[in-house]
Amino acid sequence: MSRILVVDDELAIQRLVSAVLARDGHAAVVVGTARAALAEIDRLAPDAAIIDLGLPDRDGLELIAAMRSRLSIPMLVLSARDATSEKIAALDLGADDYVTKPFDGDELLARLRSALRRAGAAPARDAVVRHKGIAVDRGRHKVSMDGRDIALTPREFAVLAALVEAGGRVLTHGAILERVWGRAHVGDVEYLRIVIRALRLKLEIDPSQPLLIRNEPGIGYRMGG
Repeated sequence: MSRILVVDDELAIQRLVSAVLARDGHAAVVVGTARAALAEIDRLAPDAAIIDLGLPDRDGLELIAAMRSRLSIPMLVLSARDATSEKIAALDLGADDYVTKPFDGDELLARLRSALRRAGAAPARDAVVRHKGIAVDRGRHKVSMDGRDIALTPREFAVLAALVEAGGRVLTHGAILERVWGRAHVGDVEYLRIVIRALRLKLEIDPSQPLLIRNEPGIGYRMGG
C-alpha cells in the first residue's frame, strides 16, 4: 500500500481523491494547506503527493519547489488552472505530471501508477554510465561533471540518464517521453523541451549553442561533445 499525501483545501475534492485512491489500494493522508503539507512530509515519508495549486496560505507552485528540495517522490498537480504557462511552471519546478480539474479518477490513478513505477525502477547501486566528463550514477541518482556534483530534479536526471545510456545515438522525442513520463505523454514534446532547457543551463558552457545535448530537428536528441 502506497501512502499518498493529498494537498487540497476543497473538502469535496479531498473526499473524492481519497475515495479514488482507496479504490486502487492507496492510503490517502489529506491536508488543506502548504504549511501542513511541509509538516506532514517529515512525519509521513509519503510515497507520492497530489497537489492543488490554489492553496489558501501559499501558492502550490511554491510548495512544489519547497517539497522538491527536501525529497524526490513523485508529485502530481491536480488543479483547475489549465493555462499552458501554469503547466510549464509546475513541471519546471519538479512536478512529475499535471491533471486538470474536473478530472477522471481512472486517469488520475493511471498517471499515479506510472509515476510510482518510474520512481521504483531503481537500477543496481553500482550502475554508473559516462559520457565525456559526465558521470551518471543511476543507483544513487547523482550526476557529476568533471568531478563536480550537479543538482538535478528527478525528471532532469531521468532524461539525462536516457541520453547518456544511448551513447551518442539519437533518441526520438517519443522514446524519451515514454521512458520518462509514460506512454500517455508520448506526444507532449513541450514537457521534454522544458527539461532539456534546464539541463543545458546546468551542463553547457553556452546553453544558447549547446554542444553536449544536441538537437536533431523533428526527431529527438543525442549526446554530443
